[in-house]
Amino acid sequence: EREVEQPRHPSKSAIGLDMGISKLLTTSNSEYIKPKNSFKANQMKLAKLQRQLNRKVLFSQNWKKQNRKIQKLHSHIANIRHDYLHKITTSISKSHAMIACEDLKVANMSKSASGSMENKGRHVKAKSGLNKSILDQGWGMMVDMLEYKQQWRGGLLMKVNPQYTSQTCSECKHIAVDNRQTQSKFECVKCRYVANADFNAARNILAAGHAVLSAEG
Repeated sequence: EREVEQPRHPSKSAIGLDMGISKLLTTSNSEYIKPKNSFKANQMKLAKLQRQLNRKVLFSQNWKKQNRKIQKLHSHIANIRHDYLHKITTSISKSHAMIACEDLKVANMSKSASGSMENKGRHVKAKSGLNKSILDQGWGMMVDMLEYKQQWRGGLLMKVNPQYTSQTCSECKHIAVDNRQTQSKFECVKCRYVANADFNAARNILAAGHAVLSAEG
């Protein structure tokens, strides 16, 4: 063991991050980072391998061989996602001393909508597709990476309450459901501020991060 000085982050800037499906990240600097979607890119190939597995005798040598192919593809999908997230988080962590992001409960967001035998779920197919997309992004893994990389560099990761970040005007702070005109368009009903909805949310997340930092001293 040896004592080391507390690291000091070389940057003095702060950034807010809004996580999404069509855009993995939207920053408060109006930058957009596309998702990799490694599962979606290999979904057809995986389904084909699994159909071939179903036609084989359970636990036979051919079944085991086919099962190894499926496990290898799953590892390949995970490695692509892991590598991509490492590159993104390293770049963001190096550039900003404070990073603010939503404290999303990914496990709750990706729960099945199928319900029970007595109470059938609604929009099950659409929810299943959304769940796959959420898990394909690797939001939880990305936040974990940002957290320990910020600690390495002496920076901060602020996790803020996601409530109302998409409905609040980042200019006048007016909160209304009608502010979110569409999935991509934000227009404040009070001050008429217009912006991309994800960019507006990223600005609110950054402001919330500053508020938490100020409250904690």
